[in-house]
Amino acid sequence: WDSYGSWNSDSEERLTEPDWDQYWGRSSVLPVSLHRTELLKATAYWDSTHKAVLLKEGVLDRQGDAYGYYNDTLSSTGWGVLEISAGYGQTAEPDHVTMFTAGYLEGFLTPLSQFAVQFLNAVGDLLDLIPALVTSGKPGFSQYKAPPMGHCSALIKMLPGFENLMFAHSSWYTYAATMRIYKHWDFRLNEPHTATGKLSFSSYPGFLVSLDDFYLLGSGLMMTQTTNNVFNTSLYSYITPASLFSWQRVRLAHALASTGEQWAKTFSRYNSGTYNNQYMVVDVSKVNLGSSLEDGALTVVEQIPGLVEYSDQTQTLRRGYWPSYNVPFHRKIYDLSGYEQMWKEHGEDFSYDLCPRAKIFRRDQSSVRDLNSLKHIMRYNDYKSDPYSQGDPCKSICCRNDLWEHQASPGGCYDTKVTDLHMAQEFVAEAVNGPTTDGGLPVFSWGPFNSTSHQGLPPKYNFSFVQMQPQLFHP
Repeated sequence: WDSYGSWNSDSEERLTEPDWDQYWGRSSVLPVSLHRTELLKATAYWDSTHKAVLLKEGVLDRQGDAYGYYNDTLSSTGWGVLEISAGYGQTAEPDHVTMFTAGYLEGFLTPLSQFAVQFLNAVGDLLDLIPALVTSGKPGFSQYKAPPMGHCSALIKMLPGFENLMFAHSSWYTYAATMRIYKHWDFRLNEPHTATGKLSFSSYPGFLVSLDDFYLLGSGLMMTQTTNNVFNTSLYSYITPASLFSWQRVRLAHALASTGEQWAKTFSRYNSGTYNNQYMVVDVSKVNLGSSLEDGALTVVEQIPGLVEYSDQTQTLRRGYWPSYNVPFHRKIYDLSGYEQMWKEHGEDFSYDLCPRAKIFRRDQSSVRDLNSLKHIMRYNDYKSDPYSQGDPCKSICCRNDLWEHQASPGGCYDTKVTDLHMAQEFVAEAVNGPTTDGGLPVFSWGPFNSTSHQGLPPKYNFSFVQMQPQLFHP
């Protein structure tokens, strides 16, 4: 805690200004948590007698039951940062108290109503739950005149001599979802089956999950995902309330799993059939840089209503890379979801091997040598010149749906997160918020799209990558 002050007589830790020179002199990427702004910080104490929480604002007390800060740098860097540690107080508390005080504190630092929290955390699941409950027409294959916009691009890259492993994700959705918070959690838990209580992840206000997803876990696992569509709407008959939402199963798998296979098995239980994604889980302990990738280094998990399928895809990673772009990999998932029929009816945009992003990743992944080249491919969009894009600003790695000459809309690829094996082991990543400006594309601004709600968001997005690293805990 050298950069955060020292203990005082009443055991309250006061957050003082860090030594800025050490950060400016060391790296061109300033940790976003250290940008010059006033931090909102607080400590929560559990009163076991009255079953209540005492909150002290403006202090960080390591003897409190939960302590942390929120740094609202959204307008200056594109990201706010939230960090919370819990379970390290003077008195050991049960896990449910640790989690309650951590949640209480986050609720104070970034307040939302109880309904908002419950609703927001289910946003991903609602992508499937709404069409399942609000049906139009008879079940079968959805008909599309044009392919729907995808939801995210991801790349896991192993350098040719196994010198390093690169890990990246770019989110696609409405630009109205750019109220971003990067979160660092450190919860000391007593449950003997717990794999870790430490995690860093990209997120949003009130979310208990990433949603993107992009996670670095204290268990040595890294996880990301891209969303798959369910075109065969007859699958929705498998959705049942006797299940857990995907976001809940992700949280449980993160907490309980020490390997990719354990993560897959935990996540597979109580399948809700909602928020149907391809999850990629990297087990850092299986990666021996400069030497080998042990089996189990990469586990790929895919879900549809009624089925979760997973497999060890380490051999694919040994050959160089694993891309992900909203088309299922596992053949059974692909066929049952309706992609085969959509390919026959609408062309190769629905092909796992021949969709535009598959071609671009295959062509350009060999150029990824370091973090900068990784950033470049994940922000890539040369739709006017790239033959694989065919003039479509969303047939690229980082979609810009707002660049259509007609019927433009504020949606597409709105962030990128990158890390490598060395950084991930320190819970370090770099992230940028906002649509890509790669290749001279114009900076997005809300001016032409004022009819879309964007209260509290930056008026334009010309941000650079910023470093994300916890300040209150270490690996």
